[in-house]
Amino acid sequence: MQRRDFIIQTGKALTLAAVTAGTGWFFYDRPTASSKPLALKTKSFIIPPDPKLPGLTLARDEDHVRALNRALDAIGGIKRFVKAGEKVTVKPNIGWDRTPEQAADTNPLLVGEMVRLCLEAGAAEVIVTDVPCNDARRTFIRSGIKEAAENAGARVILPVEEDFVQVDLGGELLSRWPVLKYFVQTDRLINMPIVKQHSLSTCTIGMKNLYGILGGRRNQLHQQIDRSIVDLAAFCRPTLVVVDATRVLVRGGPTGGSLSDVDIHNTVLCATDQVAADARGAEFLKARPERIGHLILAEKTGLGKIDYNSIGYKEIV
Repeated sequence: MQRRDFIIQTGKALTLAAVTAGTGWFFYDRPTASSKPLALKTKSFIIPPDPKLPGLTLARDEDHVRALNRALDAIGGIKRFVKAGEKVTVKPNIGWDRTPEQAADTNPLLVGEMVRLCLEAGAAEVIVTDVPCNDARRTFIRSGIKEAAENAGARVILPVEEDFVQVDLGGELLSRWPVLKYFVQTDRLINMPIVKQHSLSTCTIGMKNLYGILGGRRNQLHQQIDRSIVDLAAFCRPTLVVVDATRVLVRGGPTGGSLSDVDIHNTVLCATDQVAADARGAEFLKARPERIGHLILAEKTGLGKIDYNSIGYKEIV
């Protein structure tokens, strides 16, 4: 190759690299390179039910860390969900390049405290990760979650393409799909969504938050959004759902942006029933859970109860 041709070709390559980097998730709309299905140890991370304890708890407190601890203690405490030596993956909503005040991502104070509690319970490792819609580095930093989780002792992972494995999700709509491996190679999964309005699904809380375990062409799933949400919830049943309703995005979801769209509720919910968690969370949006498509379908599928009082509901105020 002549020197002039080499310079031209190198310049083209550098330009392509710059454009790719600027788009954030360069693999977001690409299939993962891996084609080998992953054999899972289990499709469920749930713990055995305890009839002596409520299935859903709610605590209100201007001190958000204290609200989390009060709700968690009322449902059995962290040692009910995490045992010594276990590997724990915490799944906040870290989807958007927003500040905590804008309520598009999970409250970083809650994420940091959950990491601390898991390690205090003896967890061998706590991983905090997500597959964002915006640029991963900016989103993890600006949300405050990277700093809060790392300060508490977590390993915070910004996914790269090599982190995805092909998994058979076994759903009616979702079959083989690229999944971030940290959500299947773990002992316990703690789902930590924030309550937000969503233009397609009415709300995005716990079950919709599970979109963040997927790579590939996730935008395709919006065409049958209720079915895809339920397929994910059936596949990836979390050990515990911790719902952030400290700040609630009541309009402009799921991305948010305007502080005028955020209502302050200073509330945290803990649940062993992901349908009940979403049903109670939807009420912060003044939505009727019995009319929300994916909640109706999830209950029919046997994933939980919309009537959260039927599983034992306790408020600590």
